[in-house]
Amino acid sequence: MKQGRSARVILIWVALASAIGVPIALAAGSEQLAWRGPVYILAGFAGIIALGLVLVQPLLAGLYLPGLSAYRSRRVHFWIGIALALTIVIHVAGLWITSPPDMIDALTYTSPTPFSPFGVTAMWAIFAVALLALFRRRWGLRLRTWRMIHIPLAIVIVAGTVAHCLLIEGTMETVSKAVLCALVLAATIKVMVDLWRKRTLRGESP
Repeated sequence: MKQGRSARVILIWVALASAIGVPIALAAGSEQLAWRGPVYILAGFAGIIALGLVLVQPLLAGLYLPGLSAYRSRRVHFWIGIALALTIVIHVAGLWITSPPDMIDALTYTSPTPFSPFGVTAMWAIFAVALLALFRRRWGLRLRTWRMIHIPLAIVIVAGTVAHCLLIEGTMETVSKAVLCALVLAATIKVMVDLWRKRTLRGESP
């Protein structure tokens, strides 16, 4: 019984590592990298890593990762949220260095590329959540208020990130990218449904 549980725990962590690691490894072997400079490559892989972190966040929020207590899951969720914001800063800064006019168009929502507005909207939502998480206690935000703000922003982050990634034809391999995006959506929907059920059982208003 104990061995079966240990095997399940290992399988879950291996599956998570593969879901994030395989797209990164395949992107590292992309032929398109031969035509890109180091700063652009760094920016691109920061974006890919950010997508992987977006998958981890709902898994931590829903306490789905074995071996982590509720307290540790919350702490890891907090720090990965900060890491996610930093990877976005690297992603945007690198793209700004390589092509300032394109980034100005993206940030002002005037870019002709269809993926830009989704990415920029997700970026602002990520920054907003990170800022609120850092100053939540100082600003005296109650847990209920925090959730009312955080959950809609999390939905914007996931939807915007997935749309942004799927619309880009870049270094990421198509199938692995689609699978990772599907897992991000599935994990987010799962935690939202579970949260709604728990609140319903406690008699709280949705």
